[in-house]
Amino acid sequence: MDDWDSVTRIGSKARGGAALRETTIKGKSALNAAQRSGAIIGTDKKFASANTGSNPEGQRLTKVDRADGPVATKKVPEEVAKALMQARNNLKNQKGNTMTQKDLASKANVDVAAVAALERTGADFPSMDVVLKLQKAANVRLTGSNIGEPMLGPKKK
Repeated sequence: MDDWDSVTRIGSKARGGAALRETTIKGKSALNAAQRSGAIIGTDKKFASANTGSNPEGQRLTKVDRADGPVATKKVPEEVAKALMQARNNLKNQKGNTMTQKDLASKANVDVAAVAALERTGADFPSMDVVLKLQKAANVRLTGSNIGEPMLGPKKK
């Protein structure tokens, strides 16, 4: 019969005061101070260069961490798919034939599925390191403002 007389309290006062919250420490001096005070410290590195601009994948991961719901993945633009197909068809394999997706994948040391996905408009964009390997192997720009142009211009004398 104690259930009828008991009171349920909700909030920080019911827990015995304000609960300790997770904080992000920026800087070595703040980290050292937290260690000296005996605080529980956990270190997580989300990405090597999350927001430097050199690798936009880190920014996307940060966005995914902060999002409440699902985050849409980046899709392959039509111009990238056409540029890679055209570059692959212009290249020749060892037999002198046009290069297949399998030939390009082995030259770039990536999976054939990555080449197929990059040539398919609307498919999920593969990781940036795969794109850069394919860009180098096919000698065509797949990122930036001048998509479809050759990577290396004519050699200067």
